[in-house]
Amino acid sequence: MRPSKIRAKLARDEPALCTTLHLNDPSVFELTSLMGFDGIWLDLEHHAHSVEMAGQLMRAARVGSADVVARPAKGEFMRMGRLLEAGAQAIMYPRCDGPEEAAEVVRWAKFAPLGQRGLDCGNPDALYSAAPLAEYLAHANRETFIIIQLEHDRAVNQAEAIAVTPGIDAIMLGPGDYSLLEGFPGQMDHPRFEAVLQKMAAAAKNAGKHLALPVANAEHAKSSLELGARLFFCGADISFVKNGLERLQQQFSPLGFTFDPRFATKSGS
Repeated sequence: MRPSKIRAKLARDEPALCTTLHLNDPSVFELTSLMGFDGIWLDLEHHAHSVEMAGQLMRAARVGSADVVARPAKGEFMRMGRLLEAGAQAIMYPRCDGPEEAAEVVRWAKFAPLGQRGLDCGNPDALYSAAPLAEYLAHANRETFIIIQLEHDRAVNQAEAIAVTPGIDAIMLGPGDYSLLEGFPGQMDHPRFEAVLQKMAAAAKNAGKHLALPVANAEHAKSSLELGARLFFCGADISFVKNGLERLQQQFSPLGFTFDPRFATKSGS
């Protein structure tokens, strides 16, 4: 049984940094975890990971120290339970509509008496039945970290009611879907974001919970720290690889090397 690194850092009011890995390569998860990141966001809402593949990736991450923050799709409560059994330390739940749905997430993520999660100890979460049952149940209920994503105004307007729900640890804005659902898709500098962030920061503070945010870079994280956020998600392996390849093209183009990209890159190479 592994304690949550994210939970421990936030309890000390230290910032925690996670990054996102989409590639189905256990080596990338192993490397990232060995490098000491606080968490790895494993997204099963938008990406084609099976639960079996997710289990293999989480096994690789256990070589290091990073938590795995697994995101199922909205309403996938049974899948969420299997991700926890496979070793996820945290659940990120998307598109929450209100406190009732947040309470449902807790019910499926926590064992009785805190919830109604089903019990099967033959998995990594319980050390394949090697963990004493009472110790395992207490550990899972204490350490499992639950992040609820708010991605439309209907949810943001209930931010404090969602945050105060027993068992919820953090609320998090989903800026991409929020911009899409509220009518300004992809405009990450839209002025409405500032009001939303202020509302969510106040809700988290009033509820005694944490504010989690995706950030574009360190400067963005700095302003978010000032807002009160402590849990951050930045970057993705696909972007890291693409940016590295673009830099290579930029370095070699002046030497006469040419490239034939099938899509426009940021650098125009």
